[in-house]
Amino acid sequence: MTAGTSGRAGGGLGRALVRRLPLVGTALGLVLALWLVATNDVGAVAAAFGRIGLTGLAAVVLVRAVIVFLCGLAWARLLSGLSPVETGIFVVLRYVREGINVLLPVASVGGDVVGGRLLTFWGVTGALAAASILADLLIQAGTQAVFALVGALLLTRLDSPPAAALAEWMLHALAIAALALAAFFAIQRSGAARFIERHLAGLARRFARETAPSGGPAGSAASVQDALDSVWGWRRWSPIAQGIGLHLVAWGLGAAEIWIALACIGIEGVTIAEVLVIEALAQAVKSAAFPIPSGLGVQESGFVVVGALFGIDAGTALAVSLAKRVPDVVLGLPSLLVWQSLEARRSAGLAR
Repeated sequence: MTAGTSGRAGGGLGRALVRRLPLVGTALGLVLALWLVATNDVGAVAAAFGRIGLTGLAAVVLVRAVIVFLCGLAWARLLSGLSPVETGIFVVLRYVREGINVLLPVASVGGDVVGGRLLTFWGVTGALAAASILADLLIQAGTQAVFALVGALLLTRLDSPPAAALAEWMLHALAIAALALAAFFAIQRSGAARFIERHLAGLARRFARETAPSGGPAGSAASVQDALDSVWGWRRWSPIAQGIGLHLVAWGLGAAEIWIALACIGIEGVTIAEVLVIEALAQAVKSAAFPIPSGLGVQESGFVVVGALFGIDAGTALAVSLAKRVPDVVLGLPSLLVWQSLEARRSAGLAR
């Protein structure tokens, strides 16, 4: 076997492993979820979930709808002045991104790739769409890390050895995450990104239906690197800061979902700070397990572990986690239908 043949074989194996990663993650998540069910009182979980009721679940869905809406606004702010696309389109596509990520067996960025491609249907170049997704994902990860840091710092105030150990582990993990995020940002802002330009350009070509008028704001981005330079331009600090702020508010609202579920179940004495800790650490654990679609099983484990620190039994913790899954379905299914509708309309337009 020649070196070239060996290289192609290795590359093919690598691509095959990447393609199968979401399926492997799904299988692992299902195993973990089944183990949690088998090792806990299913009746207690069902009873706690039943006490949340339709009104409580509707409130949780409403909060999630607001969270995704805010994330859509943050994405729109990133392209403010660079694209003529209306804010409402970004909001709709952000729901689509979320629906794909939480309901389909893809890694947690699969919906973001699709969302960037759909954005090109409104005349945004593939390069600018890809750049907006890369920048949005970086801001999302960074603000989630900040939120997790707040949770870890609040956790250090508990006079409990398990809480102290978990907080210490979280702070170490966040330090590593900060280095990774800083490196990701440096790559986006430096010429080093041109080294991986061919890979990003391939992504942009899959996105692109280069329909932006020549000379327009979107058409001016000749490559992903150029588009990233436009997005991160130092004069654009205001829309970037607005996007960061919107994401931070969105992550904080996630705690309201937990508070609503616990209040409906009848759990008293859990403070706002404690709810923020539970949400922050549960989000951090779920984000760390990004190859597992929607953090299946991982989210539930996080709620059980963190909830125990505040005297919340496993059955209640699992019921709260299940309540947070309801918006995934209620909002995700219509989002998938919107996605398919957009694809069908696009295909029909191209056919004509």
